[in-house]
Amino acid sequence: MAIEMLAERDISHLLGAVSHLVHLPKPQMWLDYDAEADVLYVHFTEKPSSTHSDMREDGIILDYQDDRLVGLTVLEASQR
Repeated sequence: MAIEMLAERDISHLLGAVSHLVHLPKPQMWLDYDAEADVLYVHFTEKPSSTHSDMREDGIILDYQDDRLVGLTVLEASQR
């Protein structure tokens, strides 16, 4: 099993995001990034299943299961 080491630059990026992540509505979340599409998916449930989505003008899609926010999708994530 290979252990991937994070570069100091990567750690700095992660630490820059921490103060923002702790203010999200759920203490546990799953992150997936699609580099080819430059889309970041943030899920607040392990296996999200949304009933509807709302797209904001800033390119963020909010995913809901009934009235509960279960995740969000950030378009052009690397540009933010």
